[in-house]
Amino acid sequence: MTSPTRDLVLRRRRLREAVFGDRPAEQHDAGSRPLRGVEGTVVDASPHLLVLVTPDGSEVRVPISAGASVWHSGRAGSAALQPGRNVIVRAADAGGLTAERIWVDIARVTGVIASRSGRVIEVDGGRHRGRTTLVIPPEAMAPIQVRHPRLEEGSLIDVIGVRRGGQIVGLAPATKSPQPASHADQPPPPRRSRSVPRVLRGTATWYDRPGSAFGGEYGAAYPALDPYGDGGGCGTGPASPLPLLSIASELHVRNDCTGRATRVPVIECGCVAAQFRDRCTQCGTSPRGRILELTRSAFVDLGGDLEDGCFNVTARVEER
Repeated sequence: MTSPTRDLVLRRRRLREAVFGDRPAEQHDAGSRPLRGVEGTVVDASPHLLVLVTPDGSEVRVPISAGASVWHSGRAGSAALQPGRNVIVRAADAGGLTAERIWVDIARVTGVIASRSGRVIEVDGGRHRGRTTLVIPPEAMAPIQVRHPRLEEGSLIDVIGVRRGGQIVGLAPATKSPQPASHADQPPPPRRSRSVPRVLRGTATWYDRPGSAFGGEYGAAYPALDPYGDGGGCGTGPASPLPLLSIASELHVRNDCTGRATRVPVIECGCVAAQFRDRCTQCGTSPRGRILELTRSAFVDLGGDLEDGCFNVTARVEER
């Protein structure tokens, strides 16, 4: 069963092809082809084989390579692959299905602090994502406060965590670069009057889809939606000019750290990303802040490691 957003993406793609003709197949060299990420719930696992149920109900059997790395609150072994846990798997090479990286119950909480009671923080993820409760254990408080010193109402927060017993437990700040404007109500710098580029270079992060641990949706949240389009705009816009796009628009997205690239549809407003002014430092410092929030699968397909939180990105608006 497809989602309304996916139906819209497919419909607009067919309309573009009817007007402009079939798009030529993307050509990639071996190093730039996207990898394959698989999300699902563990049904069974051994040191060499992982059996998952994907969000659409399909069962997938994934061989595990001898050198596969497992993340569960940090580096872990195959014992972390317990039935009922949610995982995302990245293949060892493009087109393959042998697991090279496995993340178990990883979560991310990004937004504005709505309230705090001790180590329990309620985070507002914007009108599209609602609120999430984040629990920060004592041992994680100091590392998180290095990146987010003001854990108070109205401050921005972005934390990588793990799902435990119905809670999201914070482990570390999601990015390493300092956040120049740590308070959500601090106004962005004024925009300069210049043309809006069609090739964008900056930071890509990833985000959790609301409603379930692993929703299976594939695409990107983008912080400059057309107010008259299907998404109804984004409210507060980004600090620097971005072209206005609609839901189901497509971007050609390239991870500048790995060279891997693919087409990614816009499926949501990235209104929270617009408030952050930090830069990614995964492979040099990105030339601007957050221009895309990718779903987990898209982030992993492009070679991103979820625990790193971001990568430097080049995105081109698809004209046809």
